[in-house]
Amino acid sequence: MTRQFRILFRLSIILIAAVAAVLFASVILWMIGADVSATFYTICIEPLSNKLHMTEVLIRAIPLCIIALGISVAYRSGIINIGGEGQMAIGILSFTGVALAFPDVPRSILLPLALLASVIGGGLWGFIPGILKAKLNVSELLSTVMLNYIAAQFYSLCLRTIYLDPAEKVYGTGTPQSMRLTENVWLGRISGRLHYGLIIAIVLAVLIFFLMWKTTMGFKMRAAGSQDRASRYAGINVPFYITVAIMISGAFAGLAGGVEIAGVHRRAIEGVTNNYGFSGVVVALFGGLHPFGIVPASFFFGLLIYGSTLAPSKVGVPANIVQVMQGIIIIVIVTAQMVLSNTYFQDRIWRKYSALKAGKGGKK
Repeated sequence: MTRQFRILFRLSIILIAAVAAVLFASVILWMIGADVSATFYTICIEPLSNKLHMTEVLIRAIPLCIIALGISVAYRSGIINIGGEGQMAIGILSFTGVALAFPDVPRSILLPLALLASVIGGGLWGFIPGILKAKLNVSELLSTVMLNYIAAQFYSLCLRTIYLDPAEKVYGTGTPQSMRLTENVWLGRISGRLHYGLIIAIVLAVLIFFLMWKTTMGFKMRAAGSQDRASRYAGINVPFYITVAIMISGAFAGLAGGVEIAGVHRRAIEGVTNNYGFSGVVVALFGGLHPFGIVPASFFFGLLIYGSTLAPSKVGVPANIVQVMQGIIIIVIVTAQMVLSNTYFQDRIWRKYSALKAGKGGKK
């Protein structure tokens, strides 16, 4: 089997998967009576039409990128973290708690301290399913989902009690939120609403690449995820690296929450996680679980998310159609990965390809 064939095979499967995703999405849009071409244009092209729209796309891509980077670390280490939503919420609470407790501390100290708190909060929330998996073999799928619900309720409780804006108690607007945080924890802005979280996300992508592919620790985490028994036999402490991996993943989700508050909202409010924790899983898979694939994948999904906000007014399509499209993309990605990892199927295609090529050569 030649290298040229392997590349051609992989590109063909990816192309087929992309076409299938577009076709499935088109069928669903057609079934709800939407103008398919206009909807695709509004969601995928319209957000690229001017600087303001591009800024909004990038703002949504930042938390997606940070969370997906953490998801990739966990996934590469053999553990599937779908608890990003809860970890992000705990990161927001940790960030807000520090900001409210020390409002007069200088920006150069308070901002890094608050972001560090969000990292620690998310990491500790990730430690729970990690240690349960490592020591008791509890399914991380079950534990992370349950912890999402606990985090969501705890987040809501804090916003209605200890974090509640004093002005809300007086005027009673019915919006649970913290008071506006001190400017000492605001992230600076590059242009318009676009903040320096973009730089943080890119730097983290580079750091994760070096961690996972250029260090001994990264090699051991990837080994623990790919060959559990062989790794144990080789002396790698698999439970330890599983726990570390999901703690890193949780820390990144927590940091995404801190960056979102510091750069965009500047106060803790309900709904701020915006399903970024779940979408981050899709971004990580779409990016091939590699940092340099995740960066453009996060931009693409930021495009879809922002485009979905334009769809109701532009073409009359409900905004949650993007969630349907994400589901389609997940199914297509998983199917494509199964095909690409099936060496028996690839070998069959190679034999047919070789036979066809030999037949054409014989006719000549």
